[in-house]
Parts: sequence; structure tokens; C-alpha cells
Amino acid sequence: MSQNPNSSPEEPGGAGERRDSGAPFGTPGSAGGPGAPPAGAAGSESEAARETVETMVPAAGSAADPRLLARESGVSGYWAEFMRRVKGGELGSLPVIVALAVIWIVFWALNSTFLSAQNLSNLSQQIVGTGMIALGIVFVLLLGEIDLSVGSVSGLAAAVFAVSSVNNGVNQWLALLLALATGAGTGLIHGFFFARIGVPAFVVTLAGNLAWNGLMLNVLGTSGTVNLPNDDIVSKLYNTFYGQLAAAYSVAAVAVALYAVVAWLGRARRVKAGVPAQPVGEIIARTVVLAIVAFGVAYVFNQYKGLPLAPLIFLIFIVVGDFILRRTVYGRRVFAVGGSIEAARRAGISVPFIRISVFTISGFMAAVGGLFLAGQIESASQTSGGGNLLMNSIAAAVIGGTSLFGGRGKTWSALLGALVIGSIQSGMNIQGLSNSIQYMITGAVLLAAVVIDSVARRTQKASGRA
Repeated sequence: MSQNPNSSPEEPGGAGERRDSGAPFGTPGSAGGPGAPPAGAAGSESEAARETVETMVPAAGSAADPRLLARESGVSGYWAEFMRRVKGGELGSLPVIVALAVIWIVFWALNSTFLSAQNLSNLSQQIVGTGMIALGIVFVLLLGEIDLSVGSVSGLAAAVFAVSSVNNGVNQWLALLLALATGAGTGLIHGFFFARIGVPAFVVTLAGNLAWNGLMLNVLGTSGTVNLPNDDIVSKLYNTFYGQLAAAYSVAAVAVALYAVVAWLGRARRVKAGVPAQPVGEIIARTVVLAIVAFGVAYVFNQYKGLPLAPLIFLIFIVVGDFILRRTVYGRRVFAVGGSIEAARRAGISVPFIRISVFTISGFMAAVGGLFLAGQIESASQTSGGGNLLMNSIAAAVIGGTSLFGGRGKTWSALLGALVIGSIQSGMNIQGLSNSIQYMITGAVLLAAVVIDSVARRTQKASGRA
């Protein structure tokens, strides 16, 4: 089948429209109706739909990929490819990286404490809870949907763990599994009502937000707060540091080595298949850049308490999620459904299964985030999952580069967005500014991210890449 030369393998679904009708959040795609094709045309239309899905989600070995062809022209080819992407509205993570750099420079200029090893180490821990929840939101946003229940689900999971392990004496690992299963179960319920019953995602997750918050209050009982001991497994997950110098540097070395091996094996496969592959020089350059970043982060951690466990677990979740989305059939189907529901359905993709599974992932990640937040304050209370947690989690995914319109985004968006929001909060706290100022600035950054996304989509349409 033909491949779309303008599609990005990193964002496989970025080339397609999510819906033919442009329906808002939470409107399930129609399975039939007056516009359904005649039975005699089903075979040809199914084949055409598969062609559309393949166009939206290019194969890894596509020989027509213009980026790989441009790389063969050296520096001038890279520059030409960069300009082509910018003119076509394919900005990727560039805007959020620039914004993060500006935020760090501004706060460092105001107070050098901001970029101290202690503050950066604390920042890496503080973003984990919100970042984990945002990671689940990324999956939902890839479908062009929304999940408004993640805040309450995170609080419910924390309450289930605390009450089970502390009040009822349940084994900590069993209580942990029970809390995670609770989060996944809530997501499964949301996905079922959305995909099978037809309730808009906005409505079903809004109802879940209220219902799970009430269930959390019921689980906590009259005391309202359950304190976690500092040697509790959840507290350890958040507060553990590996103080040996070799720990951080070893993790950095393993990460760089794994990246180099995967990149080299990928190039070998493409060369064997006779299609354009990454030049050796590019693989070396990317590996060197990654090594500088990884060992730089390890050095900063070692200047304080050493390698914190929480951000390491967060990175593992991000890498696993990235592998699922970009390297598996399931991930390609998620992008396909987010790009065009009808085309995905006619190509034989089970749209209900994708929807249910994505909301289950969102609920599971909300539970993971809730447990890390409980470990941060070493308690579960009636305020768990409340406040601005829901808005910050959604904002982190969007600010990080995941499109609200579906079909475009990465798991790394959760990390970048959480870093932006966490940096703003940390810098404001150092300056002694009130929460009201933090909210206004975070809102402005969120609006800017959505504007950039909307402008990029319009540019892509104008250039024939949407």
C-alpha cells in the first residue's frame, strides 16, 4: 500500500482528521446510519479504509520518508527538512522545550537557588504524581477525548491503599495491587459506558469524578485522614534515594547504551530491507547528546542526595508507554482511531476495544499518580485528588505537545508538560508569590499551548499535511 511521505513516524496519527463530522469531546462516532455504504461496496470501501489508515500511520520501513532522504544530503538536508517541518506546522516538542528553557532562565536570573541541585532534585520528585496522571491523559487525548475523573480516581486509589494496609492490616503489596486494580476498574467502567452504551466521555467521566470522590470519602470513614508510616512501601517509592555516586551514573550509562543499541539495530533492519536509514553520524550525534543530558542529570542528583527513585520509575513508565504507542500494533491502532474513527472501523480495527482499553490505562495511571502523591505527603485524606490536580494533569499533557484534537502526541509530553508546570510552581514559591499568580501564569501557558496546536493544525491543512 502507498505511504504518506509527509507523515511523521514519531507521531503516526498526525496526518489524519479525527472525525468526519468534527464532533466535540465525548461524541462517539456513528457506526452506521443513513450514510452507510451499500453492501456491494463494502469490500472496496474496506480496502480504501485500510489504505487511509496506512497513510495516517506510516510503516517504519517506508522508503518514501522525506526525512530519511533529506538526511543523506548532509547538513543542508537536515536544515531543509527542519524548514519543511516548520512551514508545514510540524513543530513537535520544540515550543515546549523553548518555553521550559525560558522559564528556567528567568527564574534563575531572579534567584540562583532555582537551578540548585537541591531544588532540581526536589522538582524531579514533585512532578511525578501529576506526571503519572498526565501520562494516562495522553492516551485519552490521542483519541480526541477527555477524562475528567482522574483526580478523584487518584484520591480513591490512595484511600483504598491507606485503609487496606494501615487500618485493616492487609499486606502492603496486596493493598498496592488492590489500589491499582481499583484505578483500572474505574477506567474500565468509563470506557464501557462510552464505547458500548454511547454516553459521551465528557459526561461519563464527569459523573465518575463525583461518584469516585464520594466513594473515597466513604472509604476513609469518619476520621477523614489515614497517615502512612514512613517505612511504608508507598512512602519509600517516593522518598527513596540511592546515595552512591555510581547509582546515578550507572543508570545514565545503561540508558545511553540501550538507546545506541536500539538505534543501531533499527538502522541495520532498514539497511537490510534496502530502504533509507539513519546515517551513522546522526546516531552517534544523538547518542552523544543523550549522554550529555543523562550524565548531566546524574551529576546534579549526586550533588544533593543521589538518585531519587520516584523520577526513575516515572521515566520507565514513559519509555514503556512510548514503546507501546510507537512500536506495537496496538499503539498504531490508537493513533488510527484518533485520526479517523470511520477509517479505523472500516479497516477492521475494534474501536470499542481501543476506547475501553485507553480509558482503563487512564484509570490505572491515575491510581499510580495518586499513590505517589500519597507517598509525598505520607497520608490519604479527604482532600486527596482535589484542588487543581485534575486541571494540572490535563494541562501537563496539552502543554507538553499532545493535541486536544486527537491523533497527535507522545508520552514524553507528560514529562515536558509536568516540568513546565512544576517549574512555574517552584519558581513562584521561591519568589514568595501567591497561588493566584501561579494559576494565572499556568493558565496563560496552557492557552498558548492550545493556540500553537490550533495554528499548527491550520498550517498543516493549508500545506496538505492534515
